[in-house]
Amino acid sequence: MKTPKFKRIILKFLSLFSVVRGYNILVLVVAQYLAAIFIFSPSTTLKDVVLDVHLFYLVAASVFVIAGGYIINAFYDVQIDKINKPVKVGLDSYVRQSTKLKLYFTLNFIGFFFGILVSWRAALFFAVYIFAIWLYSHKLKKNPLFGVFSAAILTILPFFAVFVHYNNYSKIIFVHAAFLFLVVLVRELLKDLENIKGAIANNYNTFSVVYGESKTKKVILFLLILTLIPVFILFNYAALSSMVYYFYFALAVLIFVGIYLWKSVSKDQFRLLHNILKILLFIGVLCLIFIDTSLLLEKVIDRLN
Repeated sequence: MKTPKFKRIILKFLSLFSVVRGYNILVLVVAQYLAAIFIFSPSTTLKDVVLDVHLFYLVAASVFVIAGGYIINAFYDVQIDKINKPVKVGLDSYVRQSTKLKLYFTLNFIGFFFGILVSWRAALFFAVYIFAIWLYSHKLKKNPLFGVFSAAILTILPFFAVFVHYNNYSKIIFVHAAFLFLVVLVRELLKDLENIKGAIANNYNTFSVVYGESKTKKVILFLLILTLIPVFILFNYAALSSMVYYFYFALAVLIFVGIYLWKSVSKDQFRLLHNILKILLFIGVLCLIFIDTSLLLEKVIDRLN
């Protein structure tokens, strides 16, 4: 029979997992490694990528710094989340705020240390990244323009570290990055619409609060149209291989999001669209292995040999 103490331990673990967005962290690790294997270093063997100690340090640094970022973001957003995410706040409350702050500094120190193990440039990158996350959580997210753009930029920056590590400047990387940035930007604006009630109650000047629901929808539709540019470019990129089917799927999903958005008026509808884009991005991560199926086979055969 489970003891109350055991239950408290489980609840605290779940609380910490919720605070640091454990699911997002796991997706990030998978995405960075798959991107390293199939986009950033297509000519490198699977063994060399997986056993690349510097890549491991970069991924580890990203994990600890971003986990710390989620903690500080939740710390500053506790009042707004009580309105927008009462269930999550209830779960997060099983760990004291003082404990979360101690964990925040510990995680950032560990992340910075992993950066040092790579190079002083990597350490500087993560130091700036840590400061940027804090600045976003404390100030920028309350600004209607800087809040949305900084959130999107902070989301894709961990991939920039891996990109620089492999020094690969191929066209497909920049087109993929443009697609990712635009979809994340749309997702952030949908979050704004979803959380508008809590933002108003706490005097947050988010994009949807300042410009209103109608203008926010128009901006989202404009961004959805812009996503068609990298999608159609990728359609004509031969090396995309079987992943082209993902972008056909993404095209259909984005069209649906645009149509459904215009008719949406409730928080639940905006949350649905937000979650659809999260799933779309997650599927995109898994589909990286289909960029070149022959490349995957070659890497596996090389590993076996």
